[in-house]
Amino acid sequence: MKADFTSLPFRPADILLPKDCDYDKWSVVACDQYTSQPEYWERVEERVGRSPSALRLILPESSLDGPQVEMDITDINATMAAYLREGRFKSLDNAMIYVERTLWGGKVRRGLVGMADLTAYDYEPGSDALIRATEGVVMSRIPPRIAVRKNAPIELPHAMLLADDPGRTVIEPLAAQTGSMELLYDFDLMEQGGHVKGWRLNEAQLGQVAAALSALADPAAFNARYGVKDRPVMLFAVGDGNHSLATAKECYERQKRLVPPERWDALPARHTLCELVNLHDASLEFEPIHRVVFHTDPQALLDALVRAYPGARRGRAREGEGMPLHWLCAGKEGVVTVPAFSAHLPVGALQSFLDDYLVKHPGRVDYIHGEDVAREFAARPGNIAFLLPPMDKEELFPDLIREGVLPRKTFSMGEAHDKRFYLEARRIR
Repeated sequence: MKADFTSLPFRPADILLPKDCDYDKWSVVACDQYTSQPEYWERVEERVGRSPSALRLILPESSLDGPQVEMDITDINATMAAYLREGRFKSLDNAMIYVERTLWGGKVRRGLVGMADLTAYDYEPGSDALIRATEGVVMSRIPPRIAVRKNAPIELPHAMLLADDPGRTVIEPLAAQTGSMELLYDFDLMEQGGHVKGWRLNEAQLGQVAAALSALADPAAFNARYGVKDRPVMLFAVGDGNHSLATAKECYERQKRLVPPERWDALPARHTLCELVNLHDASLEFEPIHRVVFHTDPQALLDALVRAYPGARRGRAREGEGMPLHWLCAGKEGVVTVPAFSAHLPVGALQSFLDDYLVKHPGRVDYIHGEDVAREFAARPGNIAFLLPPMDKEELFPDLIREGVLPRKTFSMGEAHDKRFYLEARRIR
């Protein structure tokens, strides 16, 4: 079967893989994890030592506000150029990689590495694009990421796209075909990251994927699946890395301004490497992302939260109808029950309040994966944590189609150590 990705926003890419190095030291977790746990990155630094590593090609978000951030970015770009010059990569031309990630708990998540067309992606609320953001993009978070990417010769992706494929037609059939694929890597990931294996698809398998994606993108099938009429197709939702894709899009738009329109389609920055995962993968669990506010007055914050929503009630447990916001600080915990009309989801009511409150009051909010970590931070003086409920993943696509983007950091695809690790790369200049 001939592979025809012409009309699709996800296609094969010229993928770079590291060579002549220890993959278990090369591969590190996504840069937006463990932002309030510098000890994690210190352990990774110690483990990697002087070995070639993706750690030298990324900037952990915990360092974005560091005093030497500009120097760090310069060093990253210089290391990228050095790795290319030294031949530390092997190139897989026009390739897709089938990935099996055995998570720390034993479940296997299956994915497909290729490149997404940024002309088919839009992060604006209410977008009709084939690839849509799942959460509102905070524009103030884009410039520091642009600073990291704008002069980088290569990209290393941690973004993951979701396909709503209940029939398991795109990725899952590949699991039985690995015997006819080239095995590219097979190794343990550091820091409870589990194990990862990757195979290169052959030409027939590329055609199989293209045909399955084309069927998912059929407008009539899409409208029937979601019970809507004449709605533009949403083929993919951004599961992880919303701000990474938004940054890639902005960098592409910047490059377009430097060349005539007839060269826009050929710019390497038009595409970005990512992993495609089926929403219905049995291993894929939506975990809540909790909030911790540091260096604040917890009682003043709670009082303000109650005042912010007329009819809100504060108690030891949920009181009456409404959305419960479970808080804890300094060994105490309770619930603020917010009227349901205040937002579509509890996270929306909380995030809207925090955004307004922290403009006028001391404090810094962080988004925490794992209730145990949130509780640990909440026990420290001057901190308050809010524990949020998980979202039903089956509602993701219908919610996005009908309601638009979700509140920022509504869900996480697994715990922090289950996030995508950097491994593959691609030239973007």
